[in-house]
Amino acid sequence: MSNVNALPLLEPEAVAPCCPPLTAAALSEDDSVRMAAMFKALGDPVRLRLFSRVASHEGGEACVCDIQDVGVSQPTVSHHLKKLREAGLLTSERRGTWVYYRVEPSVLAAMAGLLGAAAR
Repeated sequence: MSNVNALPLLEPEAVAPCCPPLTAAALSEDDSVRMAAMFKALGDPVRLRLFSRVASHEGGEACVCDIQDVGVSQPTVSHHLKKLREAGLLTSERRGTWVYYRVEPSVLAAMAGLLGAAAR
């Protein structure tokens, strides 16, 4: 018997962004600190590739064993995944010897909402 629980998937319209679009209102200090940490974490090309691999992986989650081929050593991959988790971009779950990652549900909506109106 497995003790693994499936995480529910949220509909995009059910996820509220953390912050108003840049053109709607000035960011609060807390929102700007949180969003800056996310964008800073994605400012590294390896982290951006890892984040993209998790976000686009079939089923919405990826085992570290499926995404670690990004041109750096395994300890470096672990370091970058840790930074993405600390920034609130990814969540992780250990299953046996492997760790599975998924994008935090509200992250993409928050980032898109923040930048969306600025691009129009």
